[in-house]
Amino acid sequence: MKPIDDQALADAPIDPSAFCSTRQAADLIGVSHRTIQLWVENGTLQAWKTAGGHRRIVMASIQRVLDQRRAAVAPPPAAATAAPAGRRRVLIVDDEATLLRLYELEMASWDLDLDVVKAANGFEALIRIGEQRPDILVSDLSMPGMDGFRMIRTLRADPAYADMAIIVVSGLDRATVHTMGLPEDVPFFPKPAPFAELRRAVEGVLAPAAA
Repeated sequence: MKPIDDQALADAPIDPSAFCSTRQAADLIGVSHRTIQLWVENGTLQAWKTAGGHRRIVMASIQRVLDQRRAAVAPPPAAATAAPAGRRRVLIVDDEATLLRLYELEMASWDLDLDVVKAANGFEALIRIGEQRPDILVSDLSMPGMDGFRMIRTLRADPAYADMAIIVVSGLDRATVHTMGLPEDVPFFPKPAPFAELRRAVEGVLAPAAA
């Protein structure tokens, strides 16, 4: 199957019974092969297995993911729901589920009236931002599919999200991070996350907003 771009897939009629391989699905959506496997396992993509054990992805479910991605890259400002009155929302982005849970538990102990939203990569984060605009984004950089660099560039290029507060926590060294294009105004912390410093940075962002 020849890879096609988003617009071609959007314009073409989708046969719900059509299918493709996991490698072809990765090319169509523009993510890693492993990400496709994870999306099949968690139900994001519908699939079945051949007698030989090979996964076949239903094309209609690929179309749904592409539709979500197009909406996420340019989400309408009015679409995002605000956090409940008196509470703030933080979006944590990391491809390691154990780290996401660790962030969640740690932030729950900060007594900051924070609602934690989680995402496993930049693509999923953009969808979450379109659904539930956070007050602050805390993100890794090296992730499958859409990495943190591309996600941040996408946000900064959109006037509706260009001023979103962002903090980066990454296993990459500081020099490499800035060489690869991380904006100078984005606070950077090395992994493992220094939670005391991270809390001060989060409070520093939230305090002016609350005032």
